[in-house]
Amino acid sequence: MDVSQALRERRSVRAFTSQVPSADLVQQLMQDAALAASGGNMQPWRVAAITGDALQAMLADVAQAPGEENPAHLSYPPNLWEPYRTRRFANGEDLYASIGVPREDKAGRLKQLAKNASFFGAPVGIVMFTEERMGPVQWMDLGIYLQSFMLRATEEGLATCAQGFWRRYDAVVKQHIAVPEGYLVTFGIALGYEDKTAPINRMRATRAAFEEWGQLKGF
Repeated sequence: MDVSQALRERRSVRAFTSQVPSADLVQQLMQDAALAASGGNMQPWRVAAITGDALQAMLADVAQAPGEENPAHLSYPPNLWEPYRTRRFANGEDLYASIGVPREDKAGRLKQLAKNASFFGAPVGIVMFTEERMGPVQWMDLGIYLQSFMLRATEEGLATCAQGFWRRYDAVVKQHIAVPEGYLVTFGIALGYEDKTAPINRMRATRAAFEEWGQLKGF
């Protein structure tokens, strides 16, 4: 599989089999992703993989804790504007349509949303951290690591779902994964093998046409 194919095949998977990828493979993905570019070669990430009883213990505590959004690190800007508001809305509608949950079924939507707190049933949770004093440029570096990890996972036949959701449970996560003082959760990644029978995994996110966001000048 080449990079172009991995880019086309990677998507957010939200239902997994129980098969656990090996520790050697998970570590290799983590190490390969660390070849990602970073400004000044700062490599401003710490990354942990958690599975088995350790994962279940963390998820049990998450289930009992209220999530807290950090106003400095919201997943979306408040009062989202166009075209981003429509893109986000359409993505949500497509997701819930894939599992037959209409807009008026609020309980059904909340049930699906709650699956974020279990890494969508993935057997491995990846958690990324950075120091709280890092700025937007270092968060860009985290995104490069994140994408690199997901592409390598795709190459190995694994499925992923990147989750900003885990920032809400920073305090709980750090009770189960040790990081130095001053670090905070930035992203989670659900990792495992795709459940190809799950209807939700048939959903495909759309992409805006090149003309909406791209320019070529001087060619």
